Amino acid sequence: MSEARPIVIADSWAPLRSRTSARIALGRAGTSLPTKEVLGFALDHALARDAVHAELDVDRLEADLTGVVKDVPIIRVKSRVADRTMYLQRPDLGRQLDDASRARLMHAKQPGDVSIVLADGLSATATQRHAAALCGMLAAGLRESRLSLAPLVIARFARVALQDEIGQALGARCSVILIGERPGLGTPDSLGAYLVFNPKPGNTDADRNCVSNIRPAGLPLEAAAATLLHLLTQSLRLSLSGLGLKDDRAAVLGHQAPGHHLFR
Repeated sequence: MSEARPIVIADSWAPLRSRTSARIALGRAGTSLPTKEVLGFALDHALARDAVHAELDVDRLEADLTGVVKDVPIIRVKSRVADRTMYLQRPDLGRQLDDASRARLMHAKQPGDVSIVLADGLSATATQRHAAALCGMLAAGLRESRLSLAPLVIARFARVALQDEIGQALGARCSVILIGERPGLGTPDSLGAYLVFNPKPGNTDADRNCVSNIRPAGLPLEAAAATLLHLLTQSLRLSLSGLGLKDDRAAVLGHQAPGHHLFR
């Protein structure tokens, strides 16, 4: 009798799978994907959908934030969006503070060098898991650099540009928003950080610097904090952000890994 062929035929470059989370070298079963890979795809798709529709637990986030950043007021705000469905349908309203939030910020105005906003964005899961810890690292680094921190802000139903109104209302020179990124398959908890100098309505994407894919399986939090602190100090020194601001540390540090010297 001839030897039976295996049901699943492995791909010849399957060893490369250990080097990436991308869907490569999946193999085949006949003319189709193996059942394991089909089920894995369905699971990752479900996790991404859940992340988009998840609600931010603001009480828990504030408690986590209080545990890592001491003696800094925390203010809760929201955009003009009423619920998660409207958030997905009306991006424009997610870029504008509601009236009560704007008044709250103006009342608490305490000018500082940097305003940090923690926002749900398109993945509250990412913000819930990573934002408080990253904020703690940033606050510690800013203090070491003798830079002042405006009151921290937790924003619901927020888009990136909400940082402009928030930073302006608080009188901050720079604004950083830590926000859940649009989930990909296998990356439902990816956090993004956007920096802008002179926050004000009307700023565009060209005025911002972005550090993306912040998560343990992507860009580690310590490396992200080191990158953001470098960009912040440069932004405040040069009075600019966006296209004119570059992360040039590789040339200065001899290609040393980001954050190696800051959070040992």
